Amino acid sequence: MELGVIGLGRMGRIVVDRSLAAGHDVVAFDLSAEATAAAAEAGAEPADSVADLCDRLDGSGEEDGGESSAGDGKRIWLMVPAGDAVDATLADLEPHLGSEDVVVDGGNSHFEASVRRAEGTDAAYLDCGTSGGPASAEEGFSLMVGGPEPAYEELVPVFDAVATGPDGHDRMGGSGSGHYVKMVHNGVEYALMQAYGEGFELLAEGRYDLEMESVARTWNNGAVIRSWLLELCEEAFREEGNDLGDVADHVAGGSTGTWTVEEALEQEVPVPLIYGALAERFDSRNEGRFSRRLANRLRYGFGRHEVKRRNEESAEE
Repeated sequence: MELGVIGLGRMGRIVVDRSLAAGHDVVAFDLSAEATAAAAEAGAEPADSVADLCDRLDGSGEEDGGESSAGDGKRIWLMVPAGDAVDATLADLEPHLGSEDVVVDGGNSHFEASVRRAEGTDAAYLDCGTSGGPASAEEGFSLMVGGPEPAYEELVPVFDAVATGPDGHDRMGGSGSGHYVKMVHNGVEYALMQAYGEGFELLAEGRYDLEMESVARTWNNGAVIRSWLLELCEEAFREEGNDLGDVADHVAGGSTGTWTVEEALEQEVPVPLIYGALAERFDSRNEGRFSRRLANRLRYGFGRHEVKRRNEESAEE
């Protein structure tokens, strides 16, 4: 299959690399010429604009005799920041898209924006919630996909390549459902990080002089609360030290958790744990707590987000 990928940051490059490794042809474009060149070095065909990418995808699927086979349309995966960047990219794509084409939005877009884009785009539009972060480059992502079933089925070979395999992706439902499920996923993630943070804070301030890395490793081998996040707790203590060193009490992010809480209020579904974790995240801008310092470091573990350091906070004051 031939796939166009627009947006070659940390996540977009994983889409490119895993697709190439599975034998798919990739045409790649990024506003950064350096990122496009790096993807070309990895084996992708570089494009110098959105229009150029579409031109290079045109005619894909043609047989030697010049006849076009079924499913000839362009298949384009967007991995650009949620919000205005998605709309701007779609505006650039619009003159080049038809009903036979498929566009995948792999970013963290709000589900209502995805519904709007699906309705306003000539191509079949798949909203693809993507979980796993850069740390999943080797094993693959978890993909939650919304949109037309025929378009999803057409992209299954690529989803198999980019995800952990056939069990790592599925169609959640109609337009918006993929990003809706990913939104709630992130709310659950907030609550889990908060629970681990509070537990380790109690251990750190409690009755015994404990090795946190040892606790995390032991818990993660057979205990009920074992998980990848707990593996990342072990990594954090191993690399930062038992007291997390100079990791600051500043947990960035919050948009998807906010969306989750807003949707829960609208649907009248109580989510006190997710709401509490979101409130803690916002309060982390104010004063220091061990639990939030661990959450700060865990965001680096799964997403390679920048770790705010205490000395950086002092320099800003």
